[in-house]
Amino acid sequence: MTKILVTGGGGYIGSNACKQLLDAGYELVIIDNFSSGYRQPLKLLVKQYGNTKIRFYTRDIRDDLAVVFEKEPNIKAVIHYAGVCSVNESMLDPNKYFSINTAGTNNLLNQMVKFKIKNIVFSSSCAVYGEAKKIPISEDHPTIPTNPYGQSKLMSEQIIQWFNRSLGINYIIFRYFNVCGASDNGDFGDSKKPSVHVVQNAVRGAMKLEPFFLTCTKVNTHDNTPIRDYVDVVDLNVAHLKALKLLLERKGNQLINLGTGTGNSVLQVIKNVQNITGFKTKINISASRQGEYAKMVASNNRAKRLLGWKPERTLKDSIKTLVCWYTNRPNGWEK
Repeated sequence: MTKILVTGGGGYIGSNACKQLLDAGYELVIIDNFSSGYRQPLKLLVKQYGNTKIRFYTRDIRDDLAVVFEKEPNIKAVIHYAGVCSVNESMLDPNKYFSINTAGTNNLLNQMVKFKIKNIVFSSSCAVYGEAKKIPISEDHPTIPTNPYGQSKLMSEQIIQWFNRSLGINYIIFRYFNVCGASDNGDFGDSKKPSVHVVQNAVRGAMKLEPFFLTCTKVNTHDNTPIRDYVDVVDLNVAHLKALKLLLERKGNQLINLGTGTGNSVLQVIKNVQNITGFKTKINISASRQGEYAKMVASNNRAKRLLGWKPERTLKDSIKTLVCWYTNRPNGWEK
């Protein structure tokens, strides 16, 4: 059984990933400081799969991780999900983003070198591109971030690439577009309240679980709300499984977008949520978030070509799994 280290495994994307990795037959070691992630989904997975297949440790990626690596020899690769990801918060507190996302990644890579772990899959973001010059956005698009979040991810990408050139760390860097949805059975989803993801917040608003606030800046689109590419969390993690296989076959060192290639405006998202739930979302107007941009839609041709990956789930599918998740756990995971 191949042993994989997952950082941020208690988070929204990470916990979904852990379930898929376990189903694929991997043995998992997880580190999370649980500042925004949750122990509960990991305890559930330990109960389902047993502690010979999954173990987790309370650690920050900025910590000395030697105690974990010494206790868990023969780790073959790292999937690095841990980080902070709010554009608006990064404008208000840039230090947090450069400390956790950039310095944390640098520390993790140093620990990997020390313990001779050669492979990493890194969660980056389309925020590295900044304002789109051309839609859809390919991986060759200029990287001109407009917020500290995007800059912290771009700097992390560059550090990983230098560790490859100088120290032989092999990588696949994924630039995520907007993640949405829950696991197909609705058992693993997003617990942040409010979420940083508009689809989740719109569903919670329609289900009367919490007020929905429109926080986007007025932009130059057909309905004056930002257009984004919404990729399902399960599809997203399928790409990570394919990336692991590629790395373990020594075919890594790639930068790849993960998106659907289609865009929906915020108001289109709200309309879809209302149609599927049958409830009208009351829209409250709040202060606009800083650092946003008008359009962000992926070209996913490279993912199709290198990974044989394509999204299988639509925005409507994602909304349906979120309704299932929030019906089962309206308050999400418990701390």
